[in-house]
Amino acid sequence: MAAPPQPGPYAADLPAVPAWLNKGDNAWQLTSATFVGIQSMPGLVVLYGSIVKKKWAVNSAFMALYAYASTLIVWVLVGFRMAFGDRLLPFWGKAGPAMSEAFLAGRATVPATAHRNGGEEAVVEPFYPEASLVLFQFELAGITLGLLAGSLLGRMNIRAWMAFTPLWLLFSYTVCAFSLWGGGFLYHWGVLDYSGGYVIHLSSGVAGFTAAYWVGPRLKSDRERFSPNNILLMIAGGGLLWLGWAGFNGGAPYAPNITASIAVLNTNVSAATSLLTWTCLDVIFFGKPSVIGAVQGMMTGLVCITAGAGLVHTWAAILMGVFAGTVPWVTMMILHKKSDLLQKVDDTLAVFHTHAVAGLLGGVLTGLPATPELTALHSHVPGARGVLYGGGAAQLGKQLAGALFVVTWNVVVTTVILLGVGLVVPLRMPDDQLKIGDDAAHGEEAYALWGDGERFDVKRQAGPARGATP
Repeated sequence: MAAPPQPGPYAADLPAVPAWLNKGDNAWQLTSATFVGIQSMPGLVVLYGSIVKKKWAVNSAFMALYAYASTLIVWVLVGFRMAFGDRLLPFWGKAGPAMSEAFLAGRATVPATAHRNGGEEAVVEPFYPEASLVLFQFELAGITLGLLAGSLLGRMNIRAWMAFTPLWLLFSYTVCAFSLWGGGFLYHWGVLDYSGGYVIHLSSGVAGFTAAYWVGPRLKSDRERFSPNNILLMIAGGGLLWLGWAGFNGGAPYAPNITASIAVLNTNVSAATSLLTWTCLDVIFFGKPSVIGAVQGMMTGLVCITAGAGLVHTWAAILMGVFAGTVPWVTMMILHKKSDLLQKVDDTLAVFHTHAVAGLLGGVLTGLPATPELTALHSHVPGARGVLYGGGAAQLGKQLAGALFVVTWNVVVTTVILLGVGLVVPLRMPDDQLKIGDDAAHGEEAYALWGDGERFDVKRQAGPARGATP
């Protein structure tokens, strides 16, 4: 008599493999989440720790590290459902935990699809558990806080940053995410934001610039000279961001479908085009290519395409890359020097230009070449399409109005949060600590090198004497 089958991951009736689970879809969503996570950890941590001057390497890396960790806890406690839960207000979902087995092991749902055009329709249900969706959306939220930190490096009180991050996530990010992705009023109106051009990049860029205004500037000496302490590692951190964007835009359709393939290709094409455009402009106007400029051009290309990565043809991705490498370059290199406001606000890594300007640009441009066929796979609005495909100016107007809401909300909420935090703890480190940097903020330094106040003991040798047996 044959022995009964042993339980295992491939048993026919195992509860862990329900009939609705598609292992390929689940694997892709988890992989996409991991790719996005690598953008933050270690991508932004390495990038920030390398692109700043040596005395701020530890503090800058830690700001990204802390934002990532704190976001995850707040996300599973209440944040996910505020962004992707039941509707509380036209722009906000009902808070609630995302931690129970009953919730996380059940089939994922996309709540925004429950009510389309005012009518009842079947809710879209991806072929994987809710836990995969919670994780993927956390990674997008986590990197948003990390990007925002780029505006504040080199002077923000770390305790103020620790208080600011969860508050901003709850009162700013969840509102924008619900409004555009979770079934809020902008989603139902038909504003297109494929994977975060507005929710993530415009939001973090505007909030970062606003926060930089209220926190105050770095020391004059740091503003005048803030050279990277390790350009090679800076490139490595930027490379992790570039490759991680495959998960950023490839995971947005919630399935490894045709849209995901087109989005990943368009993402890489736009990034490469923007990098080359930015580099050529540096050579034309300054006589030599800047490596930091190349990384910035790469970033603006990635940011710009995000709003429309799965909605446009690849020729449009090339054009968006050209604009991404040109418009932010002009605002950073020319307009910045002529604007009293931009000169006054100390945006450390120019996040306003690389994310706010590029994110706005991408959202607006998406309203032009968004194809009806690809848009139909993403938007619930019948006949949605860009201006170039006979959509008229309506879609472009929606894109501009959506951007206005995101900008206004982030300016107001970021201001209120920082003014409140400032009542409890100073937003900016005192000048005497700013002169020291990492050692004053953390009691640690990035590199333990001989010559940093250490004495060299001539009696101690680095290795065995020449000819000695090891």
